[in-house]
Amino acid sequence: MKPFFSPAKAVVAATIVASLSLTACQTRAKKAETLVASAAAKPVDLAVKQRVLGDGLYELAYSPAANALYVASAQSFKDVNGGMLYRLDPATLATKGETHTDLKNFGMAIDGDGSVFYTTNSLDGSVSKVDAQSGKVLQRLMLGGGKDKDGDAVGAREIFLHGNELYVGRVADPGFITVIDTKSFKVKTTIKNAGKWVTGIIYSPLTDRIYAANGAGEIVVINPRSHNIEQRWRPDNGKEYLFLNLAEDPATGRLFVTDDSKGKATLVFDERTGKAIKRIEGDALGIKFNAKRNEIYISQRGSKKVLQLDATSYEVKNSWSFDTNPNSLLVSADGETLYVSLKQAFNKDNSTEGPDSVARIALK
Repeated sequence: MKPFFSPAKAVVAATIVASLSLTACQTRAKKAETLVASAAAKPVDLAVKQRVLGDGLYELAYSPAANALYVASAQSFKDVNGGMLYRLDPATLATKGETHTDLKNFGMAIDGDGSVFYTTNSLDGSVSKVDAQSGKVLQRLMLGGGKDKDGDAVGAREIFLHGNELYVGRVADPGFITVIDTKSFKVKTTIKNAGKWVTGIIYSPLTDRIYAANGAGEIVVINPRSHNIEQRWRPDNGKEYLFLNLAEDPATGRLFVTDDSKGKATLVFDERTGKAIKRIEGDALGIKFNAKRNEIYISQRGSKKVLQLDATSYEVKNSWSFDTNPNSLLVSADGETLYVSLKQAFNKDNSTEGPDSVARIALK
């Protein structure tokens, strides 16, 4: 499940050995000439700003209070302990600050006023509370929940803030959801039997329910007051699915979920019936809905593209191509900007082919 946390335990994961021989130098020179020629031939999209940032980039969050874009980093999975939290200028992507953390970071959620955000330390099964202005880690909560089959802590993937509660999806079989009281910063309760590998998790203001996706192809519907699982939605076609990330259009009651099974698609559920009403074919990982533009954005690791779809017709309006793999997405509050984390491929030894990047797309 490489998009979840580490290359050794993920579905998609990932040294350049230098040679001093004349032949190797000539080979590199020819490759460089080819890259320069390719770059010169490729038209420049002025709406896209991209910056190489560092290893192991995953999710993003924006703090209006700090006017900063935060990027969670797990750093390298090879011979590197700890991670990073980058604080960037949301317009220029210039670095405003860095926090070196002793644990690796993955998921992110920010509070209503943007003064505090939370990040999951996936490999260690914990959550960190961070001051958005300074980037200082204020508190750390080890979630418990036992060990996986390799003897490691049960992973903490996606995190979602609803009121004074944090919902943390746990990657186990059966999976579960840890609910944290943000005032005491202690575990409040555990939602058990949430299906194999809890992946995406969001709250619907339309139905007043929590939706959690899992690796068994289910949407688990949770009452946020009782914390009980009320329903389990599955597509009615008998196929296997591995659901990942979620987005919602509350105006129309549609729930979007990406599928990383062999079929690879995005499914649309009707929240009133729990039925899948549309299948959008193609590679899909991250997904966001933009109500202000009535658009859906999908990151495609395989094709190295981000798609911009009309949310009514599901037709592709535009796409952006990258040299590395688009991963997580974030839409700005005004709906005019899309941020993307871009990941390098992993080598067999868990190293990567280079540092990861962040892109800023001015939507048009």
